[in-house]
Amino acid sequence: MVSLTSKDNEFIFNILGSHKFWAFENNIRVPKNKIIRAYQSNDEFTFWIGWKMPGTQLPWVITAGTYIKKGKRNFWDVCNKKNAIIVELKDSYYNKLIIEVENPAMIMNLLNEK
Repeated sequence: MVSLTSKDNEFIFNILGSHKFWAFENNIRVPKNKIIRAYQSNDEFTFWIGWKMPGTQLPWVITAGTYIKKGKRNFWDVCNKKNAIIVELKDSYYNKLIIEVENPAMIMNLLNEK
Protein backbone atom coordinates (compact mmCIF):
# COMPACT_ATOMS: atom_id res chain seq x y z
CA MET A 1 0.00 0.00 0.00
CA VAL A 2 1.06 3.56 -0.67
CA SER A 3 0.41 6.77 1.26
CA LEU A 4 0.60 10.22 -0.28
CA THR A 5 1.99 13.46 1.08
CA SER A 6 2.10 16.84 -0.61
CA LYS A 7 5.13 19.04 -0.06
CA ASP A 8 5.73 22.32 -1.86
CA ASN A 9 5.51 21.53 -5.58
CA GLU A 10 5.72 17.75 -5.38
CA PHE A 11 3.82 14.68 -4.27
CA ILE A 12 5.63 11.99 -2.32
CA PHE A 13 4.30 8.47 -2.75
CA ASN A 14 5.48 6.53 0.33
CA ILE A 15 5.56 2.75 0.03
CA LEU A 16 4.44 1.32 3.35
CA GLY A 17 5.64 -1.59 5.48
CA SER A 18 6.90 -4.77 3.88
CA HIS A 19 5.84 -3.47 0.47
CA LYS A 20 9.17 -1.60 0.43
CA PHE A 21 10.86 -4.99 0.26
CA TRP A 22 8.53 -6.38 -2.45
CA ALA A 23 8.62 -3.20 -4.57
CA PHE A 24 12.35 -2.48 -4.19
CA GLU A 25 11.41 1.15 -3.51
CA ASN A 26 10.86 3.38 -0.44
CA ASN A 27 9.20 6.41 -1.98
CA ILE A 28 8.63 8.08 -5.31
CA ARG A 29 8.76 11.87 -5.65
CA VAL A 30 6.82 13.43 -8.50
CA PRO A 31 6.60 17.16 -9.28
CA LYS A 32 2.95 18.22 -9.34
CA ASN A 33 3.24 19.50 -12.91
CA LYS A 34 4.28 16.01 -14.11
CA ILE A 35 0.92 14.44 -13.18
CA ILE A 36 -1.47 14.13 -16.11
CA ARG A 37 -4.36 12.48 -14.24
CA ALA A 38 -5.31 9.91 -11.64
CA TYR A 39 -8.13 7.45 -12.23
CA GLN A 40 -9.39 3.90 -11.65
CA SER A 41 -9.64 1.31 -14.42
CA ASN A 42 -9.44 -2.46 -14.73
CA ASP A 43 -7.70 -2.13 -18.12
CA GLU A 44 -4.21 -2.32 -16.54
CA PHE A 45 -5.00 -5.57 -14.72
CA THR A 46 -4.23 -8.03 -17.47
CA PHE A 47 -2.37 -11.32 -17.38
CA TRP A 48 0.74 -9.66 -18.85
CA ILE A 49 1.75 -6.51 -16.98
CA GLY A 50 5.27 -6.39 -18.38
CA TRP A 51 8.84 -7.44 -17.73
CA LYS A 52 10.02 -7.22 -14.10
CA MET A 53 12.82 -4.70 -13.61
CA PRO A 54 12.99 -5.55 -10.49
CA GLY A 55 9.66 -6.55 -9.11
CA THR A 56 7.57 -9.15 -7.35
CA GLN A 57 4.47 -10.86 -8.65
CA LEU A 58 2.66 -13.45 -6.58
CA PRO A 59 -0.69 -14.06 -8.34
CA TRP A 60 -3.72 -13.03 -6.25
CA VAL A 61 -1.37 -11.79 -3.50
CA ILE A 62 0.82 -8.85 -4.60
CA THR A 63 2.23 -7.13 -7.64
CA ALA A 64 4.98 -4.67 -6.74
CA GLY A 65 7.99 -3.05 -8.32
CA THR A 66 9.01 -1.78 -11.73
CA TYR A 67 7.66 -3.36 -14.90
CA ILE A 68 8.26 -2.47 -18.54
CA LYS A 69 5.40 -2.93 -20.98
CA LYS A 70 5.38 -1.69 -24.58
CA GLY A 71 8.63 0.15 -23.92
CA LYS A 72 7.22 2.14 -21.00
CA ARG A 73 8.27 1.85 -17.36
CA ASN A 74 5.46 1.51 -14.80
CA PHE A 75 5.56 1.19 -11.03
CA TRP A 76 3.18 -1.23 -9.31
CA ASP A 77 2.21 -1.74 -5.67
CA VAL A 78 -1.14 -3.52 -5.52
CA CYS A 79 -2.68 -6.28 -3.41
CA ASN A 80 -6.36 -5.29 -3.63
CA LYS A 81 -7.20 -3.89 -7.07
CA LYS A 82 -10.47 -2.40 -5.76
CA ASN A 83 -8.33 0.20 -3.94
CA ALA A 84 -5.89 0.70 -6.81
CA ILE A 85 -5.51 3.92 -8.75
CA ILE A 86 -3.52 4.72 -11.86
CA VAL A 87 -1.46 7.89 -11.92
CA GLU A 88 -0.37 8.92 -15.42
CA LEU A 89 2.84 10.92 -15.58
CA LYS A 90 4.59 12.94 -18.27
CA ASP A 91 8.32 13.34 -18.80
CA SER A 92 9.09 11.21 -15.75
CA TYR A 93 11.09 8.11 -14.93
CA TYR A 94 7.79 6.18 -14.68
CA ASN A 95 5.02 6.37 -17.25
CA LYS A 96 2.38 5.25 -14.74
CA LEU A 97 2.09 4.48 -11.06
CA ILE A 98 -0.42 1.69 -10.44
CA ILE A 99 -0.78 1.81 -6.68
CA GLU A 100 -3.11 0.71 -3.91
CA VAL A 101 -4.18 3.47 -1.54
CA GLU A 102 -6.44 3.53 1.52
CA ASN A 103 -8.96 6.04 0.15
CA PRO A 104 -8.90 6.02 -3.68
CA ALA A 105 -11.53 8.74 -4.18
CA MET A 106 -9.79 11.20 -1.87
CA ILE A 107 -6.32 10.56 -3.37
CA MET A 108 -7.62 10.87 -6.94
CA ASN A 109 -9.27 14.20 -6.07
CA LEU A 110 -6.04 15.47 -4.52
CA LEU A 111 -3.94 14.44 -7.51
CA ASN A 112 -6.38 15.72 -10.12
CA GLU A 113 -6.85 19.16 -8.52
CA LYS A 114 -3.10 19.85 -8.07
